[in-house]
Amino acid sequence: MNSVLRRQNWSEMTIAQREALCHRGMDDIFHPELRASIGELIEDVRVRGDQALCDALARFDGVRLEPNQLRVSEEEIASAQVDPAVENGILDAISHLRAFNDQLLERASDWSIEIEHGLTAGEKVSPISSVGLFVPSGKASYPSVAYQLGVPAVVAGVPHISLIVPPVPGGQGEVDPAVLVVCRHLGIKNVFRVNGPSGIAALGFGTQTIPKVRKVVGPGSPAVTIAQVEMQRFGLATMMLLGPTESMIVADHTAHVGRLAADLLIEAEHGTDSSVVLVTTSADLIDAVDAELAIQIGDLPEVRATAARASLGSNGGAVLVQNLNEAADVANMYAPEHLQLAVDASYEEDMLDLLVNAGEILIGQHTPFSAGNFVIGCPASLPTSGFAHVSSGITVDAFLKKTAVAKATESALRRMSPSIVALSDHEGFSAHGNAIRRRFG
Repeated sequence: MNSVLRRQNWSEMTIAQREALCHRGMDDIFHPELRASIGELIEDVRVRGDQALCDALARFDGVRLEPNQLRVSEEEIASAQVDPAVENGILDAISHLRAFNDQLLERASDWSIEIEHGLTAGEKVSPISSVGLFVPSGKASYPSVAYQLGVPAVVAGVPHISLIVPPVPGGQGEVDPAVLVVCRHLGIKNVFRVNGPSGIAALGFGTQTIPKVRKVVGPGSPAVTIAQVEMQRFGLATMMLLGPTESMIVADHTAHVGRLAADLLIEAEHGTDSSVVLVTTSADLIDAVDAELAIQIGDLPEVRATAARASLGSNGGAVLVQNLNEAADVANMYAPEHLQLAVDASYEEDMLDLLVNAGEILIGQHTPFSAGNFVIGCPASLPTSGFAHVSSGITVDAFLKKTAVAKATESALRRMSPSIVALSDHEGFSAHGNAIRRRFG
């Protein structure tokens, strides 16, 4: 039976080998030719607006539409239908996401303190004015992305929300009905069928049909990601990189082999550019999981099986460590999008204390990535490519901004005036200091 897992021993790996394991997802995104072609597409949308969007749909998606067909009508949203089990799943997920983000919103309330007598300072929290949500299409149906982005934006109270989604491949412009069902339940009415990269440009510039927004969020192909990066030059705020997907499981000898193999395959099936890593203290566990993976991959469609072999082979694999402390070091260096702990329950809290770089941490083998992706309620649009070192998943916080608010009495300003004048003079800003001198002489 052919091995699935690429095997490495952390203590024997060179610095270059360790860095190679952690390097993923960036080269395609910043390929010079891709940047050049997306730049041309962006400029076309800036100049020609809706007609450029229609041309991009015909060229890249094989769908021919007129500008007046770019907006998804309210009737289409209202009449969209999916299997009742799917709709119930959507409602289940929305309820969990609302609960999670409602709690975050409550914690993000206005605040103020008295820093010294007569001087108060704090923050006012308010929603951003507008946002565009990008929901991918093509490889699969992604209603989960629609509600993972839409619920936090709605809970935050963003007054103007637009959602763009490429039409179903090979159709006449139809949009995935599951995405429209999500929009209906969230009250999102500005929905547009557009090509991904050109749609990102449209959100940044505004066209005859698509309103301009100040921020855009959503995962996608390298082309979509580079469009978001390039549009920052035109004042469009974007989030961290989202994709390709990746996961890591830290396991010890107590892990259930069948569940471990099944959970490794969750993110591994996404694509041949995905990366999945098993970090474990047990060489015997690697052998057992490898054999089980070979069996379970046989249950997948060929396209998913091919993706899984790449994700667990050349892109990822198994890393043997000496102990769980070293496992935490590996995880923190890798900074995975998705991280699961499959260790003895008595070590879970200690491991949680050690882990600081991850988009999410799912504890135990009853908390698989698929539960987190679809229903749990924690964010599932998470930083990839090592950006978990510095950023977080998309929650209500992504759609809020904080404004500093302060008030000083005359006596408080008098008390601070020597410091203000001294610093103003030191930095050479005369007007700064004069504003104090003219008050108090």
